[in-house]
Amino acid sequence: MTNKVPYFFLGLAAILAAIAVVLLVLKPGSEKPTVKPQPKEIPEQIAEIPDPIEGLDQPLVPETPEEVLETLGVGFSSADPADLLTRIGEALEKGDMAAVSKLIGKDALDSATLAELQALAKNQPLLLRRPGGVREIGELELNRLARWAIELDNREAGRDRIFFDLRKVGGKWKVEKMVLPPAPGKPIPKAVLADSLGVADAFLQAVLKQDFEFARDFVDSKEVSDAKIAALCILFEEGEYRMRSSKPLRAMFKREDTVGYLANVETSDGQQSAQFALHLRQPPAPANWIVSEINLADLLADYANRVAGGDVYYSPLVKNPAGGETLALYFEFDEDSMSARTRRQLEIVGMMLKSDAAKKITLSGHTDALGTEDYNDTLSANRADTVRDFLAAAGVAPEQIITIAKGASQPRRPNVTETGEDNPDGRRANRRTEIYLDF
Repeated sequence: MTNKVPYFFLGLAAILAAIAVVLLVLKPGSEKPTVKPQPKEIPEQIAEIPDPIEGLDQPLVPETPEEVLETLGVGFSSADPADLLTRIGEALEKGDMAAVSKLIGKDALDSATLAELQALAKNQPLLLRRPGGVREIGELELNRLARWAIELDNREAGRDRIFFDLRKVGGKWKVEKMVLPPAPGKPIPKAVLADSLGVADAFLQAVLKQDFEFARDFVDSKEVSDAKIAALCILFEEGEYRMRSSKPLRAMFKREDTVGYLANVETSDGQQSAQFALHLRQPPAPANWIVSEINLADLLADYANRVAGGDVYYSPLVKNPAGGETLALYFEFDEDSMSARTRRQLEIVGMMLKSDAAKKITLSGHTDALGTEDYNDTLSANRADTVRDFLAAAGVAPEQIITIAKGASQPRRPNVTETGEDNPDGRRANRRTEIYLDF
């Protein structure tokens, strides 16, 4: 028993020593031992932070187009094509070609085009037109391929648009093709893009500007009459139409050498819309696409409802009994003076005649059936002479105008109903002067 006592005290001393060490470590104010964390290895696949669009505010600025292209991906895509084009336009205004290139992508941009774009911006800053700096032109393929344009404010006509064909993939649009305007010093073509959509757009832009001669260059003169082109100019002017901002030209059908588009227009206040059809065909190479048919039935109906009180016969475009189509100007009962509407129509005709002294027109005056034959012959002659005198005062040479008095001999609509009663609506369409364009 006595032999075990020393071992007992030795064990107790060891326990007390251990407790003292613990208390010393946990003493307030003492520092805890720190363990330095070991750095974790970053997996290779996430080592680079993806930069689809956020990095555009800190672009790389390589010295050559080739170096720019080496840094590009497939380009930025957006559910809203207007947003994509606006981003590109804003980057162009800043002169940030690296940002522009990232937005467009390498599939739609080559080194030659990029170098040309850099030169275009270097000579003169690229400024967007406001409002309207981003414009949809139309569809090449229904809901799949659309053409847009960035319009520049500080460039001459013909060099003021950059075209973009956008392809829709997975619900988003990306740039498939970009076409720059002709560089300074190079000739300006009538249509920068000579495919069917480019020609259709160029034709309609000329009509909107009331440029008859320029619009006429895009049509097949054997199929589309001058009267129809002039009537379209008049309809756009009097009806105060403009191309609709969304899907202005929609693809209806596409064949090897024939394409159909539906042209969507709206009133200047955006409250009402209408449409008409354009067909284009491609003659044998090297000729470009041309407008081969214009169907104005729906547009004329809308115009009649808005401008002519619903009278579809009160139309600026009528069939000529001798064949073809003529323009028609209307008069009030027993009157040979012109309304403000008629004078505006004649201003458009006058512009066409003054552009070429070789052009001639024939004016035929008409009346309704009320009154004697001699009186109506005189009244119809006065109506034709009124139109002639207005054109002459506007600068058209007298030898370009021929006048004929038809009296009541060629009514457009019956002057009486089937039961023999008076037909005021029919007589209204008969009081007119028709303009036959002999060119």
